[in-house]
Parts: sequence; structure tokens; C-alpha cells
Amino acid sequence: QVQLVESGGGLVRPGGSLRLSCAASGSIFSMNAMGWFRQAPGKPQRELVAASITSGSTHYADSVKGRFAISRDNAKSTVYLQMNSLKPEDTAIYYCAARKMPTYSYDVWGQGTQVTVSS
Repeated sequence: QVQLVESGGGLVRPGGSLRLSCAASGSIFSMNAMGWFRQAPGKPQRELVAASITSGSTHYADSVKGRFAISRDNAKSTVYLQMNSLKPEDTAIYYCAARKMPTYSYDVWGQGTQVTVSS
């Protein structure tokens, strides 16, 4: 069904900003939620960073509240993650993901984009 492609990652200095984009091949209206996850170097688990529920609500991990913002452009079927005040601990591979229904897991994933925060 839907395919997701992330872009916008790169190397930034601490305190800098990046905006990640996630382009969906299909309409994001068909998904209950779009989310951004990240997996830090050497860690087996991905963590939820931010989620945009199609009904209108958003959720953020405590570690990124006030610094990151998820948004969407429904017409372009694109979800964004604006990352400000970046810290070295934000370094990770960032993945875009989609959830079909509220009780479902995120089961559609992009390939990931590397974000490295270093001086």
C-alpha cells in the first residue's frame, strides 16, 4: 500500500535545526496516524519521537517536547519533523512510519534518514 520516503537528514551542530520530510506514495488520509521514530547508535529499540493523528492531535516524547514539532501537508501527502535546539543525544536514524488504525502498531516504515548532531 503506502510507501514512505524520508529526506532531510544530515550533520548539524548542537543547537542547530533540521527539518525532516516524509513523502507518502498514497494519501495520508488513509492512515490513522503518522509518526517519527528514531534509533540511536548501538541501541536495539526504536523510540517514538512524535506522532500526528489524522484526527488532529499530536504527541511527543518527553525528551523532545518544546524542541520538535510534527506537521503535515495533506495535499502533498507529506509529514514533516521540525527539529530545533538539537543535542548530541538526538543523533539517530530517524524513521517515518504509518499506522492504519488506533489499535494497530506502526507497520509501514520508511528507509530511515541519518541525523548526526556533533560539533
